[in-house]
Amino acid sequence: MRVLLVEDDDGVASSVTLALEASGYVVDRETDGEAAWFKGDTESYSAVILDLGLPGMDGLTVLKRWREAGQAFPVLVLTARGNWNERVEGIDAGADDYLPKPFQVEELLARLRAILRRTTGQTNPLISVGALTLDTRQMRVTVNGLPVHLAPQEYRLVSYLLQHAGRVVTQLELTEQLYSQNFERESNAVEVLVGRVRKKLGVDLIETRRGFGYIIEKPV
Repeated sequence: MRVLLVEDDDGVASSVTLALEASGYVVDRETDGEAAWFKGDTESYSAVILDLGLPGMDGLTVLKRWREAGQAFPVLVLTARGNWNERVEGIDAGADDYLPKPFQVEELLARLRAILRRTTGQTNPLISVGALTLDTRQMRVTVNGLPVHLAPQEYRLVSYLLQHAGRVVTQLELTEQLYSQNFERESNAVEVLVGRVRKKLGVDLIETRRGFGYIIEKPV
């Protein structure tokens, strides 16, 4: 899943980026409010981590403009400010969760997983379809209880399709969610990736809808 991190503190951004990437996320970073607003308004993200104290345009204004424009991605707000009135204003403006600084990255990851589950209609960190199970906390995929060793891109593919089970996901959407902007890839990269994952899983769960994309059907 692709996440936009909006944070002007290099130290905080570095530790959060490392933790996110180690957890299987693709991360884009912006340090300026204006640039962040434009990126969120024109690119596709599964979630945004947004600091409020930004140069150019403050985070609260960025959030309000996104919501006014109809951007529905979940937003986890970060702030070093302790004013509870500001936290209420941020939630009322459309934030999905709030995390005061300083924080532990483990808590940030847990809160991010939680808002992503809510967004995709999941209530359990374990997602199962047939013999296939995804543990979003441990970043582990099993088939019939046996672990399947997946490369980072392969894990992202399985995770995204499972968390959107029952919906056809286009190749464009997968490209936007699985690859960073500066990653050079072939035009058939998603098709090749799906083929590799199917072989590793050994179960026929990822269906191709010709001309549309890919889907993992929800169990009846």
